[in-house]
Amino acid sequence: MMATAMTTSEGRLPVVLFWFRRDLRLDDNIGLEAALASGWPVVPVFVYDTDLLSKLEDAADRRVDWLHQCLSVLQTAFVDLGTSLVVYNGRVNEAFNGWLSRFDVKAVYTNRDYEPAALRRDEAVRQQLMAVGIPLHTFKDQVVAEPHEVLKADGSPYTVFTPYAKAWKSVVARITPERSRKASLTPTEWKTRLCPLAPEVLPSLEALGFKPTGVVYAPPVIDEARIAAYHQWRDMPSVEGTTRLGVHLRFGTVSVRRLVGLALRLNETWLNELIWREFFMSILYHFPKVEHGAFKPAYDAIAWCDDEAAFQRWCEGRTGFPLVDAGMRELNATGWMHNRVRMVVAGFLVKDLLIDWRWGETYFGNRLMDFDLAANNGNWQWAAGTGCDAVPYFRVFNPEQQRLRWDPQGLYVKRWVPEWGTSDYPAPMVDHAQARERALQVYKAALALR
Repeated sequence: MMATAMTTSEGRLPVVLFWFRRDLRLDDNIGLEAALASGWPVVPVFVYDTDLLSKLEDAADRRVDWLHQCLSVLQTAFVDLGTSLVVYNGRVNEAFNGWLSRFDVKAVYTNRDYEPAALRRDEAVRQQLMAVGIPLHTFKDQVVAEPHEVLKADGSPYTVFTPYAKAWKSVVARITPERSRKASLTPTEWKTRLCPLAPEVLPSLEALGFKPTGVVYAPPVIDEARIAAYHQWRDMPSVEGTTRLGVHLRFGTVSVRRLVGLALRLNETWLNELIWREFFMSILYHFPKVEHGAFKPAYDAIAWCDDEAAFQRWCEGRTGFPLVDAGMRELNATGWMHNRVRMVVAGFLVKDLLIDWRWGETYFGNRLMDFDLAANNGNWQWAAGTGCDAVPYFRVFNPEQQRLRWDPQGLYVKRWVPEWGTSDYPAPMVDHAQARERALQVYKAALALR
């Protein structure tokens, strides 16, 4: 029998908490499902973690605005089910102190996160709860295969993508990833398993210290036809050929199991992109040093130029290389950049301008709507040649050849750089051939020191 929401002699409700993080959905949510099956009424909770929010540079941060709207949608769903999302704005330990005082908490349920800071946070919460005899139950949800599930025969982690992907597919073959669990509960069953709470007012965006950005939250749109044709159009920035699901994967407003199931059925190229996501998560988990330094230590000896004026021109999209400038302007205007263009602008910063990849990684990290630490770090180290299974240092993208190949009619460039081809557009800030040769010499000199 499902426990009812009765008060104890102390007036507190006996409940379990489900702690939302990177899983902001009701359907196919493994941890939430476990909480609902616990036998205790479930209180859904969320923390606007000020330890994280305080690190954001701009009060007009699109991601916080998008997240705030997303939580409002989630709250509407919970109110319709007779309960309320309970939101705290502050530090995580303070949030739990308040919730433990308010409710008679029998257990806390949540889905696992694999980033170094998240692991430290979760261990601190586990210790906090353990001190008062409350268990913390965690579940696999944001990945199909966890870092410890895809290992070599000797138990060590893979550091090359192709064998990792082969092993990953072997693991996935033993499960059924495409599913949706929301239909397994009727609205009445949801209401009997959730703790009945009056609707609570969520913190306003301004109360969080942020302001509206114009971004509009919308539920994920899964276009099967676009997925099926992904391999044909994914490199063409002027075409809507990518799925735009990155931000939904980042915040968990879509189930990765559902997407992997679709990829297995529709498009292997897109499946590999989803596998890269988990590969980079595995690298960050097993080698947390990559958060601040090169995966290959020898590359930490590179003598970067770190020209701040040149970096600023790159940030603003005023390099004189049309595809680079279009990509940076798209990022600055929308919080998103086409995947192929991300590789070109990253390669230009690192190889043509010889600026430390961490500068670019940080810039992307402050602006990408779909920012994910593991993927952002992995892709920047790939472009710089400093990471695992990275592009060789002597492979240098020619940004103009990339434009001619992937945007031959200039449709993408003209959209973001309208002055291109006029006297208002700047000349190239470097000679690519000379910049390439300089990069090769600097890289060789660093590697000679190992």
